[in-house]
Amino acid sequence: MKRISLMLSIFGIIGFIVLQAGNKTTVADARQDLQTLASRLQDEHILIKKWSLYSRETLESVKSGKDRENLVRELKGKFSGWSWTESKKENQHIVTATNVSSHMNETLKIISTVTNGQIHTYLLYEVKGGSWDKRSESFLDSNLPVRLADIFESSPETFSCIEGVISDKMDEALPNYMDGLLKAFDATEIEALEEDTFMSTSAYSPLFAGQLSKDHDMNLQLGLRKPDGMGGKTTIVVGTPIITIEY
Repeated sequence: MKRISLMLSIFGIIGFIVLQAGNKTTVADARQDLQTLASRLQDEHILIKKWSLYSRETLESVKSGKDRENLVRELKGKFSGWSWTESKKENQHIVTATNVSSHMNETLKIISTVTNGQIHTYLLYEVKGGSWDKRSESFLDSNLPVRLADIFESSPETFSCIEGVISDKMDEALPNYMDGLLKAFDATEIEALEEDTFMSTSAYSPLFAGQLSKDHDMNLQLGLRKPDGMGGKTTIVVGTPIITIEY
């Protein structure tokens, strides 16, 4: 389990670095990507247990501590009902805001690091939910566009992920089931990794707008894991353009 989590985490970090030179996802694309993931998985009778959307932007306009303070003050004004905390390390300053409701959690972070006397600041926003329902879709349609417009200066890099379980007992081999999932997403496999109870596939699907970079067409990752013992259910994680959660 630790090996699988570490492997996908490293895979995600590598993909994240590559994505810096790639295409950015618009608000409409981000909303559509998550809805497409959900609808295609539900068509395959997969029960959605968790979903998340993660956005990130590098702020070129924040070049000093005063610029950062002005940014934090502005965001606190926009999100005054959220809970705010602040932490400082030797070369890092992190301001975190959270908004927790009964069906989803939102987190906003302003992270500043000092390298060779220069400040580099990043804005991070993440929303996580449990089961997929009308409240999830309503948030994406009505609230998400306003959230991203209030937080980011331009179009951030955005990542969408869903974790679910296969409702029925899966008797077929993982590669066969993975082939069915690729067909469900109209996707073409680029590379795959298979172990006894686990399989991860990177692919390209025309259903999604983003991709790792202009030179890397990959924009979909899928992970399947069978239970170690009897009676468990097979877990699936799908992300575009990459998986950003541990699995």
